[in-house]
Amino acid sequence: MGLLAFGPRTIRQRIGSGLFSRVAGPGGPAARERIHRTPGPRWFGPERPIRRVHGDASMFIGGLRALLLQSLHPLAMAAVSAHSGYRSDPWGRLQRTSTFLAVTTFGTAADAEEAVLRVRGIHERVEGVTSAGERYHASDPHLLAWVHATETDSFLRAHQRFGRRPLDGPGCDAYISDTARVASALGVADPPRDRAELASCIESYRPELRATPQAWEAARFLLIRPPLPVFAWGPYTVLAANAVAMLPPWARRPLRLPLLPRFENRCVRPTGQVLTRAIRWAMSPAPSPDRPQGA
Repeated sequence: MGLLAFGPRTIRQRIGSGLFSRVAGPGGPAARERIHRTPGPRWFGPERPIRRVHGDASMFIGGLRALLLQSLHPLAMAAVSAHSGYRSDPWGRLQRTSTFLAVTTFGTAADAEEAVLRVRGIHERVEGVTSAGERYHASDPHLLAWVHATETDSFLRAHQRFGRRPLDGPGCDAYISDTARVASALGVADPPRDRAELASCIESYRPELRATPQAWEAARFLLIRPPLPVFAWGPYTVLAANAVAMLPPWARRPLRLPLLPRFENRCVRPTGQVLTRAIRWAMSPAPSPDRPQGA
C-alpha cells in the first residue's frame, strides 16, 4: 500500500517531518519552539531580508555550494578535515550549523549572543598545522572572513535563483549587511556590507586558493558518497548538481568538477527549481481544512 494508504496532507507531513529531522536533529521541534516563540528583542525584525533568505528551501543548495567553495582555502579545509567530524558525524555537523543559523536569524538577541559565544569558544580550541607546514587557527579573522563571504555569497545566489521571492538590488545589499552583524559578532573584521564589497572580498582570496587532497576528498564525500538512504540519492543528486552548477569556473577547475553550461541551463537548473519548490511545499505548514492555503 505504501504512500497510497495516506492522503496528500499526511504525505506532506511525513516528508516534511523527515526532512526537518535530518536538518534539525531529534531536538529540532523543541528548538524551533524556543527559537520562534520565546519573547524578547531580536537581532533582525520580521521585515529583514536575512529572514527571507534563511527561511527558504534554497538554503539546501546554497549550503552545499558554500562547503565546496570553502574547501578551496587550504587552511580552512585543514581545520575542517581535522576537527569538524564531517565524515564521522555529517548529520550532527549539519544540525549544529542549521541551529546556529536559525538562532541568530530568528531567535532572541540573548540566545543569538549565547550561540555566538559558544561558537567562538569552539574556534579558540581549533588549531594545528597543515601537511605543508602552515599553521591555522579557526579564530583567525582572515579565515573567518573567507568562511563568512562564501556562505553569504552562496546563500544569496541560491536564493536569487531558486528562492520563492528573490530580492531586488537594495534587498541583496541589505541581506549582506544583515549577515555582517553576525560575522562581526563571530570575530570577522570589517565584513562586506553590499554586493560590491562581497565580490571584492572573494576576489581578494583567489591567490590563496588551491585544491588539496583534503578538498578533493571533501568534494567526493559531498557529491558522490553522501551518507544517505537509497531513496534519497535522486533528490540529493539534484541538489548537488545545482550546487556545482552555481560555482564559478575558477572554483570548478581545481576541484575537478565539470563545466557544462548548456546542459546545466537546460536540464540541471529546471530540476533544481522543481526540487526546491517540492521541499518548500513539504516543509511549510499545511493549510487547515477550513482555511485554504494562502488565505
